[in-house]
Amino acid sequence: MDYLSLIGIAVGLSMDAFAVSVTNGAVTRGLKFSHALKIAFCFGLFQAMMPILGWLVGKAGEGFISQLDHWVAFILLGYIGGKMVFDAWKERGKKTECQCRSPIGMKTLLMMAVATSIDALATGIILPSAVGASTILLMAFAVTFIGLITFFISLAGVYLGKKFGDVFCSKAELAGGIVLILIGCKILVEHLFFS
Repeated sequence: MDYLSLIGIAVGLSMDAFAVSVTNGAVTRGLKFSHALKIAFCFGLFQAMMPILGWLVGKAGEGFISQLDHWVAFILLGYIGGKMVFDAWKERGKKTECQCRSPIGMKTLLMMAVATSIDALATGIILPSAVGASTILLMAFAVTFIGLITFFISLAGVYLGKKFGDVFCSKAELAGGIVLILIGCKILVEHLFFS
């Protein structure tokens, strides 16, 4: 198995989850370790599950997945980010002290996890040949590794975001929403023009 390629794929796949984790850490009021674990676990789990799904769908579904994956991520992240921007805009001037939103709900977290792991679905189609995962056991190791890397990177992202949110709390929700919209746009542009 090509471990260097696997590390590169794992880190590359986790970057969108990292950015969204930073956003969640920045805008969450009263962030507890359990909240950070929930966010990191969901992102790690979906980053591990999606390559398996892509591998199972295989080449037969490659064209279908590649036509829709970027649109799904764009719509989900655009919706969540747009709602955050709207809420921040609506609340401008009302906040007298530094207040951010309550911990992220499970429905929103799952939408973010799906949106940030869509590229992992497409990666699952080529993962066995990219890292030399020629058996089910090696494939299981590869996706577990991807999930663990994403978990730890996302966990670090939540706490990095918390530090940012503590300093810039009044603008964190607005900035977080803009970041989510930009990530959705980045995914769409990459797939439409650079793939």
